Amino acid sequence: MAGGVTLMDPARIDIRGSLSAGRDCVIDVNVVFEGDVTLGEGVRIGSGCVVRDSVLGNGVTVEPMCSIDGAAVEAGCRIGPFARLRPGTELAESVHIGNFVETKKASLGAGAKANHLAYLGDASVGEASNIGAGTVTCNYDGVDKHRTEIGDGVFVGTNATLVAPVVVEDEAYIGAGSTITSKVGRQELAVGRSRQRNIQGWTPPAKRKRRREERNKG
Repeated sequence: MAGGVTLMDPARIDIRGSLSAGRDCVIDVNVVFEGDVTLGEGVRIGSGCVVRDSVLGNGVTVEPMCSIDGAAVEAGCRIGPFARLRPGTELAESVHIGNFVETKKASLGAGAKANHLAYLGDASVGEASNIGAGTVTCNYDGVDKHRTEIGDGVFVGTNATLVAPVVVEDEAYIGAGSTITSKVGRQELAVGRSRQRNIQGWTPPAKRKRRREERNKG
């Protein structure tokens, strides 16, 4: 505190290792630091976070209830709330990792965004790329882990499934709901989903069961 760090309640912080913090950091209540943690200047950490063996650059904001473990986070990033950064995560400047996003051995280039409900494992994401809600990198085939390579300026639509190993080149688009299993070239649009069918006269299972019971009673 004498060095310029603000603790919202000095009685409610838990340091289980070594913590180095720059000036103008603000640390809310019930934050746990484990191992070796370094905070740059102007870092803000919300309540209920756990930070372990990580480096957070200047001006990083961590919203409440995040888990950060073995991550390197550069200046100006925004994380959370309810985000999980696992070991091997590397975030370049001004990356946004939103609520219920999990990363593992993933690197995100400057200005990239994964704002909600995504899993990025064994992946690299280029600068200014946008990862839509529900996106999953399918990195494990049951035996080995494989990487997903996403270029700069890529837009990945909601509920996309990227089956590694796979490459998505710069400025490509992936349509919402797509399953991607092969390379997507630069500036290409990839749509990998089944054709919609609307079936008229369809009877839900519960209604069919009731009809059978009524026939049996008759």
